[in-house]
Amino acid sequence: MIGTGLIGTSIALALREHGAGVWLADEDPEAARLAVNLGAGEPLPEAAHADVAVIAVPPDAVAATLAGAQARGPASSTGSAGLARCYTDVASVKQLPVAQARALGCDLTSYVPGHPLAGREKHGPAAARADLFLGRTWALCPGPETSSQAIETVTDLVRACGAVPMRTDPATHDRWVALISHAPHLVAAAMAARLEGAPADALELAGQGLRDVTRIAAGDTALWTQILAANAAPVAGVLAEVAADLAEAARALTHGPEGPQRSKSVAALLDRGQAGVTRIPGKHGGQAPEFTAIQVVIRDQPGELARLFDAAGAAGVNIEDVRIEHSPGLPVGVAELSVRPAQAGPLLNALEAEGWPVRR
Repeated sequence: MIGTGLIGTSIALALREHGAGVWLADEDPEAARLAVNLGAGEPLPEAAHADVAVIAVPPDAVAATLAGAQARGPASSTGSAGLARCYTDVASVKQLPVAQARALGCDLTSYVPGHPLAGREKHGPAAARADLFLGRTWALCPGPETSSQAIETVTDLVRACGAVPMRTDPATHDRWVALISHAPHLVAAAMAARLEGAPADALELAGQGLRDVTRIAAGDTALWTQILAANAAPVAGVLAEVAADLAEAARALTHGPEGPQRSKSVAALLDRGQAGVTRIPGKHGGQAPEFTAIQVVIRDQPGELARLFDAAGAAGVNIEDVRIEHSPGLPVGVAELSVRPAQAGPLLNALEAEGWPVRR
């Protein structure tokens, strides 16, 4: 594992749970030491030759790191030179590292460009989790020269982490992530930036909606600056379309015709937004199913969530999703449980019978 940040250390932890031997390296020795202490692996020895090397570094460092790893040491007993038999990376853009690797003369037959679609707003090895990739898509973008052995090895690694491999090409990947990841990050940052000078009293009113919209804006600025610069054109295209929609909404609200026409213009954008949300796949892929939300008042004390989940389990109800809205200044919150519509009634009855304050 070359790079022991959030993603690299999380991959190492996931592989260690399957009994894999993992060596760790990072240009920051403190980060590597922390990853070792977390149980993610052992320090990389001088004479090492692995099945696969994962390059978990920022996008503009991938190609140089790959070249250095492939140039390291003499050929092994397997006949392959370098640190490993095959290589992959986890950068969230793919065209840039592939082009740079080709320009540096890297061996592209052993390189499988990759990108796990998982992460957190926190960063560094301390934020790593072995379950970070469970059920998440992991894009693999092998080139025409990539060997089948390398593809098979990296695919096995992805599945060992609990992720779902998806094959695509670098250009298509970068267009897709501009829409579903990179532009949303900037939109979240733009909204969060409005809060910088907001009155403290206004922020006291903040609810879950604001937290949902701005959560990812807490990401690492240096890393995201690199990502956005490396995928500039596709991201700019998405942002231009979002900006046009927002500008039209602002025009309608400020200078548009009074009455129904103004409402119709804004409603059209809201309707399109609702239609877009319904296209986001559900937790098992495919179309997201319809859920009924059950709101339950819970006390802010240890064991309350466990007691609530036990009650749902005893009623034979599967909780499909959960979110918690905290009440500022009060020792209570509201847990919103998403369940299949047919299970809403039984869950309401079971919770009410145990004295939980509930609302459909």
